[in-house]
Amino acid sequence: MARRRKGEDIHGWVILDKPLDMTSTQAVSAVRRLFNAKKAGHAGTLDPLATGILPIALGEATKTVPFAMESDKEYRFMVKWGERTDTLDAEGEVIATSDALPGEEAIKAALSRFTGEIEQIPPAYSAIKVDGERAYDLAREGETVELDARAVRIDALDLLGCPSADRAEFTMRCGKGAYVRSLARDIAHTLGTEGHIVELRRTRVGGFKAEESFTLDVLKEMAHKGAASEALLPVQTALDDIPALAVTDDETFQLKQGRSIVLLPRQAQELKEQRRPLIVAGKDCTFLALASCNGLAVALGEAKAGKFQPTRVFNMTP
Repeated sequence: MARRRKGEDIHGWVILDKPLDMTSTQAVSAVRRLFNAKKAGHAGTLDPLATGILPIALGEATKTVPFAMESDKEYRFMVKWGERTDTLDAEGEVIATSDALPGEEAIKAALSRFTGEIEQIPPAYSAIKVDGERAYDLAREGETVELDARAVRIDALDLLGCPSADRAEFTMRCGKGAYVRSLARDIAHTLGTEGHIVELRRTRVGGFKAEESFTLDVLKEMAHKGAASEALLPVQTALDDIPALAVTDDETFQLKQGRSIVLLPRQAQELKEQRRPLIVAGKDCTFLALASCNGLAVALGEAKAGKFQPTRVFNMTP
């Protein structure tokens, strides 16, 4: 007999302000325990030395994680010039040095090379798999990790200032898969020096913003008072860009049985007008729509040929 999973059926998103020296996995476990939720996951890893926005999905919200993962992100980070570490952040050992310390004007002039679609080699200490193993595990075992360059998108990169001769602070808005640590390394090399990240904070993930976030201490206090649910955002929060379809109670029953429903001409036209190119986890989701009943997510599905066919059903009750 399969062991019954412990916890309660808690559904929704919690926007955690992740503290220093905590892995994303540890953060998810801590939030899951606070809510006593059966199931939890996160939308985008943050390194232990990074702080900031870590969207955590509970229950049925885990089915929407791939959509949050595709969202653009914003970071604020500090680079220290003159030293490169093996991890490309302050946690690692120094492996290269330089006496060159670039000035503000030189830094600003270099940034245009790192916006738009660029090629980037991920850090050796990353979660990318190499022959079935995580790159960081191989690197920690002393193996030389060779990772291929990949295309990433940097939408905006700005210098905020230079608090000292050997430090510079930046903000960045980027697409999925961009590594801030690699960016610091590459900017430094363009400027004829070495560099690594000494501070890193994620300030936004898609529609998840800093003003909606909670620290672990605040969440613990809310849980102690029995008010943890006040920190929950709806399951569909990660699906704001998906065309919406309002359905009736009878249609909700049909969809939860995995059956398609017929769209009224007006509904089909509205969904068509909202449609936009959408690729999620490598799949074309252009025809995807979200069916909801009385504000509760019912199903994700494809709207084609006058019908709505559910592809992923949410098992929640009001």
